[in-house]
Amino acid sequence: MKHLDFLVITGLSGSGKSTAIDALEDTGYFCVDNLPVSLVPKFLELRSGIGSEVQKIVLGMDLRQRDFVERFQEVFEEVRREGYRPKLLFFEASEEVLLKRYSETRRQHPFSREGDLLPGIREERGKLQGLKPFADRIIDTSHYTVHELKELMIQLAYRNMPSERMRIGMISFGFKYGVPLESDLIMDVRFIPNPYFIPELKKLDGRDEQVRAFVLKWPETLGFMDRFGGMLDYLLPFYEKEGKAYLSIAVGCTGGRHRSVTVATELHRMLEEEGRDVSLTHRDLELP
Repeated sequence: MKHLDFLVITGLSGSGKSTAIDALEDTGYFCVDNLPVSLVPKFLELRSGIGSEVQKIVLGMDLRQRDFVERFQEVFEEVRREGYRPKLLFFEASEEVLLKRYSETRRQHPFSREGDLLPGIREERGKLQGLKPFADRIIDTSHYTVHELKELMIQLAYRNMPSERMRIGMISFGFKYGVPLESDLIMDVRFIPNPYFIPELKKLDGRDEQVRAFVLKWPETLGFMDRFGGMLDYLLPFYEKEGKAYLSIAVGCTGGRHRSVTVATELHRMLEEEGRDVSLTHRDLELP
């Protein structure tokens, strides 16, 4: 049976590829890490010979295979001609984050020489740069904890699972840490007065009742909630009609601790009350 979608996970060492593969395996994907790119057609041929038992596949590939970059385009054009539909997820992170991760784990970077990490990180980034234009999604994990990255991959798995109901993921974030690249809709709530500048509220976050009361007392907040809620009521049936399985909605403020957390929590509550299948993630809540 061809015409099968499958995921290919690649990217920088230390960017969370193994965490992503483990999370997808937990959701029921059949995962193979470090598969030589030249073996992909044979692997898919063998898979087609066992019928429908293996429907959800993840292949992990990177520069551990020396001919990966050189042969990637050729091999994947071949499998597309055979009717398969690979989707490439490219994982990356900032140099500062990669250095921190490697120093904390004391792992050896595959391109580091004599313990000098930064040149190795830059060499690997340069070698992989040519793959990014082929990526269906680039996932920057710089600001994700391990738990948040696992949640992101679970959401991604839901996108690829048939379902009678569209699942919705609500994310709060801080613009200072970057926009969540996985988002379908992004709302900027920095127009709401900021509790950060109120001394007794500064150290709290948007889950606290005092912060919640402050954020929700303003006419502009209530007007936004009413209008955005109405827009979602209008849009969601069209997304479902189109066959969309998963919708990611991101709500951002400056630091991702106060306004966005309160607003995302309220939107999550509203959608739950409407009977929607909705999850809630506060991406930057624990960041400084």
